[in-house]
Amino acid sequence: MSVLVVGEALVDIVRRADGTVVEHPGGSPANVALTLGRLGRAPRLLTSFGDDERGAGIRAWLEESHVEVQVAPAERTSTAQATLDATGAATYEFDLSWDLGDVAVQPADVLHIGSISAVLDPGGRQVADLVARLRPTATISYDPNARPALMGDPRQAAARVRELVALADVVKVSDEDLAWFHPELDPMDAAAEWLALGPALVVVTTGGDGAIALRPGGSATVTAPRVDVVDTVGAGDTFMGALIDGLVGAAVAGDRQALRDLDAGTLADILDRCVRAAAITVSRSGANPPWADELD
Repeated sequence: MSVLVVGEALVDIVRRADGTVVEHPGGSPANVALTLGRLGRAPRLLTSFGDDERGAGIRAWLEESHVEVQVAPAERTSTAQATLDATGAATYEFDLSWDLGDVAVQPADVLHIGSISAVLDPGGRQVADLVARLRPTATISYDPNARPALMGDPRQAAARVRELVALADVVKVSDEDLAWFHPELDPMDAAAEWLALGPALVVVTTGGDGAIALRPGGSATVTAPRVDVVDTVGAGDTFMGALIDGLVGAAVAGDRQALRDLDAGTLADILDRCVRAAAITVSRSGANPPWADELD
């Protein structure tokens, strides 16, 4: 089953609480593709970066994890400065451009979109057009990471995010991101509103506590294993990649009715694997998701 991930690939410039600075390849969609590659799915990533040293590093990083990379050329490779606090949590500042141009895109059984690339124009509108074109035959997954430094007014960003939520089959979002998009609502109430827009599954991650999955007629909760946190970079993306991998493995990706009919036990097993994958990522530096043999 073919999986296409669309979105930014960039370099994270990580500033640690002790004053040290390191660079890692990253970008939320790129991290999702990396996770899928390490779990054996050989995804395609449609992205944009420059023909420069950082871009070459990103390509090598992805291809080493069995990700097929399709690049819309950019003048330079984008960066994100991630500042870590004493707990390892990150806040971001971006130097980013996003434009897919007229690059040709082949169909896929699963299309994943997310983060900045779904809302930052001109590429954001190109992503929305791609969703509309592939949706009749593809399962759409969406991870609307809140990026206040780039998204501006939360109300305007939330309205645009809701348009994509309504087209998605699977949505993964953190409770912190929901609180930013909808400060007037309890995060779980906001998630319920998103579910009512049409997805088969809305999964809310709650950091070290685990995750809660909402779907029509029911919910499921999983707790996260306790680990020593190095940093949280890439944790949510690892969860997202493992979620797509689990749905593909359960033979419900690419089939909307099968996705809605997924039995509770299988869903709980998938979610448990997702939190275990994310726990491995936070236990080491940077966006470094587990390989299949580490997880299983």
